Amino acid sequence: MTTDGLLRTASVDELTARQQMLRARAARSGVDAVVISTGADMRYLLGRSQGSHERLTALVVPTKGSAFLIVPELERPGWEGSSAESMGLEMSTWPDGDSPYRLLAARLGPIAELAVDDVMPVRHAHEIRTAVDCRVEPAGELIGGMRVVKTDEEITALTAVAAAIDRVHRRVHEWLRPGRTERQVGADIAAAIVAEGHQRPDFVIVGSGPNGASPHLEQTDRVIGAGDPVVVDIGGPAPSGYFSDSTRTYCVGSPGDPEFATVHDIVRTAQQKAFETARAGVSAAAVDQAARTVIEQAGYGPYFITRTGHGIGLEVHEEPYIVRGDDRLLSPGMAFSIEPGIYLPGRFGVRIEDIVLIGADGSPVRLNHSPTRWELP
Repeated sequence: MTTDGLLRTASVDELTARQQMLRARAARSGVDAVVISTGADMRYLLGRSQGSHERLTALVVPTKGSAFLIVPELERPGWEGSSAESMGLEMSTWPDGDSPYRLLAARLGPIAELAVDDVMPVRHAHEIRTAVDCRVEPAGELIGGMRVVKTDEEITALTAVAAAIDRVHRRVHEWLRPGRTERQVGADIAAAIVAEGHQRPDFVIVGSGPNGASPHLEQTDRVIGAGDPVVVDIGGPAPSGYFSDSTRTYCVGSPGDPEFATVHDIVRTAQQKAFETARAGVSAAAVDQAARTVIEQAGYGPYFITRTGHGIGLEVHEEPYIVRGDDRLLSPGMAFSIEPGIYLPGRFGVRIEDIVLIGADGSPVRLNHSPTRWELP
């Protein structure tokens, strides 16, 4: 098992270039500064993030002047040896009882427009707007427009973690047996996700029989029976921070429901059609419609109750979203899932999911390669 792609993190030069790009994008948009709280956006721009509970930790990227970090005084030791120090980033600390928002306002001086990351808690955003006394808007388009197109290094990380989750799927037959509960199977899969190179499991869905018709029902104490279809949707981050996400639908022995094999074939066909449609210059909505058309023409349209896919990277769900109404055009470097499904209430569900990359030539490339057949070895 190779670990290079699983362990790789962005270099100081890469992080510096990302901050410079954000500064340029903000300037073109008329934004005076961007404030990024803890989370995936901070990790993208700073190489790490750190939970700060109710206290504000924020990376501040002014359009003019150097970026700096606001950190609670008690958490400053945790940043020693970090990429922030390697970049020479100034860290402004604040003790409990003082206001980090007033500190931010003093550091920025008078400005007209500020952008904050999309997942910043409302409390922080409100206090920042009050202290800085300027217009505050979401920074999603500024940062998301950068993150949505992956670099070669990011593609290497995504490819490695996709291979790791493939190895787990190839081992599912070791645990998926009649008489075991979904929770027992899920525990074995979770351990394997870590053993195969992930930092942790982020989600482990084991939906057997009628439970498979609920797309996000993770695990229950339901005992898996012979002939049960089982949806197994699993993933998590590698130490690199990049996520895997792959779904296969298996059957324990011969299908107990005579319609299962037909439905499985329809979903496989829909997934392949969406894959073939996913090319540079094609809209995300068109990829969704390609899968949906196959399922609708087969008479199962009302049972395809999810979108076709979502982007993936430092978050398991990020832009682009493969869904009706999203007219964003795909371009080289975008990575996303293609995961059509059919969910028959009270009976079973079928979902097949691969991560797909738009390659440099504009064509789609699968990052997942585990078998999609329902038969267990």
